[in-house]
Amino acid sequence: MLHLLPVKAMACDAQSIGTVLPRFMMLRFAGVLAAVFTLSMAVSTGLAAESYDVVVYGGTSAAVSTAVQVRKMGKSVVIVCPDKHLGGLTSGGLGWTDSGKKDAIGGLSRDFYHRVWLKYQEDSAWKWQKKSEFGNRNQSPPGANGDGATMWVFEPSVAEEIFEDLVREFEIPVYRDRWLDRTAGKGVTVRDGRIVSFRTLDGQEWTGKMFVDTTYEGDLLAAAGVDYHVGREACSVYDETWNGIQVGVLHHGHWFKKPVDPYVKPGDPSSGLLPRISSEPPGTKNEGDHRVQAYCFRMCLTNADENRIPFPKPEGYDAGQYELLLRVFATGWRETFGKFDPIQNHKTDTNNHGPFSTDNIGMNYDYPEASYERRREIIHEHEVYQKGLMYFIANDPRVPEDVRSKMATWGLPKDEFTDNGGWPHQIYVREARRMIGHYVMTEHDCLDRRETPESIGMGSYTLDSHNVQRYVTPEGFVQNEGDIGVGTPRPYEIAFGSILPKKSQVTNLLVPVCVSSSHIAFGSIRMEPVFMILGQSAATAACMTIDRGGDVQDLPYAELRERLLADGQVLELEDTHAVSSRKLPGVVIDDEKATFTGSWKSSSANRPFVDSGYRHNDNDASGKCRAVFSTELTPGRYQVGLSWPPNNNRAGNLAVVVTHKEGTTTVTVNQKRPAGTETPFFSLGTFLFGEQASVTIETRDADGYVIADAVQFLPVQ
Repeated sequence: MLHLLPVKAMACDAQSIGTVLPRFMMLRFAGVLAAVFTLSMAVSTGLAAESYDVVVYGGTSAAVSTAVQVRKMGKSVVIVCPDKHLGGLTSGGLGWTDSGKKDAIGGLSRDFYHRVWLKYQEDSAWKWQKKSEFGNRNQSPPGANGDGATMWVFEPSVAEEIFEDLVREFEIPVYRDRWLDRTAGKGVTVRDGRIVSFRTLDGQEWTGKMFVDTTYEGDLLAAAGVDYHVGREACSVYDETWNGIQVGVLHHGHWFKKPVDPYVKPGDPSSGLLPRISSEPPGTKNEGDHRVQAYCFRMCLTNADENRIPFPKPEGYDAGQYELLLRVFATGWRETFGKFDPIQNHKTDTNNHGPFSTDNIGMNYDYPEASYERRREIIHEHEVYQKGLMYFIANDPRVPEDVRSKMATWGLPKDEFTDNGGWPHQIYVREARRMIGHYVMTEHDCLDRRETPESIGMGSYTLDSHNVQRYVTPEGFVQNEGDIGVGTPRPYEIAFGSILPKKSQVTNLLVPVCVSSSHIAFGSIRMEPVFMILGQSAATAACMTIDRGGDVQDLPYAELRERLLADGQVLELEDTHAVSSRKLPGVVIDDEKATFTGSWKSSSANRPFVDSGYRHNDNDASGKCRAVFSTELTPGRYQVGLSWPPNNNRAGNLAVVVTHKEGTTTVTVNQKRPAGTETPFFSLGTFLFGEQASVTIETRDADGYVIADAVQFLPVQ
């Protein structure tokens, strides 16, 4: 007799009975009775009917792209995930896609954004806003290689609908609310360096030939005994600049620009600190620590009254938690709505913005390795904090009226996250575990300082870390630390080895989300389109390894590359507007290695530039800003060049001082004009140098913005 689960229970185990029936058709039993009995057990208990070629653990966007590619390559696959909703952050509120250069996105990842475009061609998609009102924002025409038109912003429900369409279309079984048993020596069975199976807390055993960990946390890789790292490495570990503690580095706008007192009673340390400020010292610049960049929920908000739920007052609400924000407002800060990024139907993807915002700084350090129970506590604390923040801004009479009245016009959408009161089902895990694998991606790969081997996809987003801690400065003011934003000079390659564990550990596991990378490199890689790209590439490698036999680390890259290109992946992309210093002759000193005094700002808005961007003095002609490019040289004669991206607002009378063996020479340059034609450098002249050389950019009396990009010392025979 065939026993069927109730419809509601069935939905928790698989997409539909249609995800089990294909398995039934593939059963290799001699008798019909045995086959029917096996199907009966699969449906009534939720047990898998047989082993799969590829087992995917996790329900993120990478999980879906992985599973789709496996099916496209003719293999069997299953998604086993703790999630109830597919898509992770892509369907969890991050509708304003952090994409970088869109030409670097290909394959199934690009197809997802094409499917978004198709959804919004339907009149039914525009319930709260006219399509003509939204216009053609954030859309791209069909690509040169035949890709369809794309749309890069979307509502969470539309993204989730697309993921559900994909698993139905490719007949992918999805088992939801299934949590990996992380008990040491029990949850994952590894034999002779290969994962044989893993167990979920319901007692189910999941067996396969290849496994893919697509979780944000890296739970499967950790349980399988693969090396990983949590927190920030010291800069010395990988010879990096932007890793580790970054006290004094102030990027983006997520820092206290004006002095704010941190104490309960202003000026009185004995009164104690306000909430959300750490009493611990921040640590030494460039040293590593255990801290993790802040998490938040990417809220989808709306100001359409008929679809708006006023911000609820959460249970456990404490207005005192937001006292620091009132002091920020008191400085005149009014950027509350700076990251209410508009998406369709009068909705937003709302992200952290400013010194005190939705990022819950310092409250997630133990999340990556925490138990499920502890993670739930952390997520709940974040939810109470962030819901309380929105309620506070919209209702507390101490909030400036211009901010309070505007916030009161916003709320949660009735038609998003309908099973959770309009609140996102996925917290933004910006970073958790990171594998230490076959190849470690570092800032040198992202900033094009070295050639990255065996590309399986590309990234291009800024090296982006959100704040990690909030502390008290020696001067007695509050400040944030850890926020980094360094532009990449061009789209960069992501190495095949970065999704592979060391061969000595596990040989049939791929990791396209918690990739092998340093903290700061992960800050760029960690974008949802990239996760989908890497998921497809991981699936391709898994399937090809099954066909060849052996270990995934031994898969010939040339064969993998051929298949990836055939399936539309973008593996290289030249950018003629940015120049890599490692490809230039002579000794090149980029602005990242220069010494700066005064307040300089990083930018990559104008091109061409060398490496990841340049600095500008924000048009401050007081002379407080100075940039010194120093280096050691082999004694001899060198032509000295200076680079900058031109613009009409630049200084036309910039004084540049070259210090050489025979003294100093001051050269006046015009940065309104291009630095060079055949090279990115303007020649300051040829000089004789000893072992030391320097070029100093002076800003006093400059009649426009002063740019500090790079200096070249080219040997002259």
